[in-house]
Amino acid sequence: MMLNVKINGKSYEAEKGLHILELCRRNRVLIPTLCHHESLSGLGACRLCVVEVNEGKGNQVVVSCSYPLSRDCEIFTESEKIKGIRKTILSMLKTRAPDGERLASLCQIYGVGPDQGSTEGRRFTVPGADKGSSREKSRNTAAEKRLASSCILCGLCVQACTSLGTGAISTVGRGVAKKISTPYNEPSADCIGCGSCAQVCPTKAIEFTEGKGKRSIWGKDFKLIPCASCGSLFATEEEYALALTKAAISKPETSSETMGDACCDVCRKKKSADVLAAAFGER
Repeated sequence: MMLNVKINGKSYEAEKGLHILELCRRNRVLIPTLCHHESLSGLGACRLCVVEVNEGKGNQVVVSCSYPLSRDCEIFTESEKIKGIRKTILSMLKTRAPDGERLASLCQIYGVGPDQGSTEGRRFTVPGADKGSSREKSRNTAAEKRLASSCILCGLCVQACTSLGTGAISTVGRGVAKKISTPYNEPSADCIGCGSCAQVCPTKAIEFTEGKGKRSIWGKDFKLIPCASCGSLFATEEEYALALTKAAISKPETSSETMGDACCDVCRKKKSADVLAAAFGER
């Protein structure tokens, strides 16, 4: 069933059940998001994608990434009310994560000023939130400090980790002390070093390093394996073993035997293309 939907005065057609954010992105209507990723289900955590919807009973504010269309309606993505809501949300996020990437440009767009001396900064400052013993602070690594000053608790990293079946990280603590971490802040035995959490993080808060044939993330080092075709290092041993297990190619205890046949995405796609080309007589 197709619906007639107006977005900022322009008419579009949409399937019933389609989320507003998806419809807007299909038609190149900009709606800012931080907690949304195309590969993961909508969380609605950051609330930055709010819009106004009129379905015949007056305007209501909804979260576009998780609101399905059910009838003909009119949508306003940049009304004064929505701009005000987004400005308030960004003010809170900037107070929590002043070093978060992407926040600076969004704050500039919606008129959120610097924290020092600003109305937003004074309004959302939490007294005592940055206090702690010097001993606790001295134990913080550079990665932990980066996470503390950039994480907006959107939950994408946890969702990505859980979707892989590892569950190595989660949200811990409450209130202003809430954060993303491994169990007991120790290197997790379940972490495979894939870096999926860092890849989906909208503020680049999760730090990982690579060098000398290893990848370091969440306080743990992982050996990287080379591609059998091009020789580039592309995955950790644990990550590749899990991929083989999920593909039902090998069991965990025997997956190390196939490491020598490991291929990166580029070479794997090239091999698949070669097979198809040969099958259709192109080569």
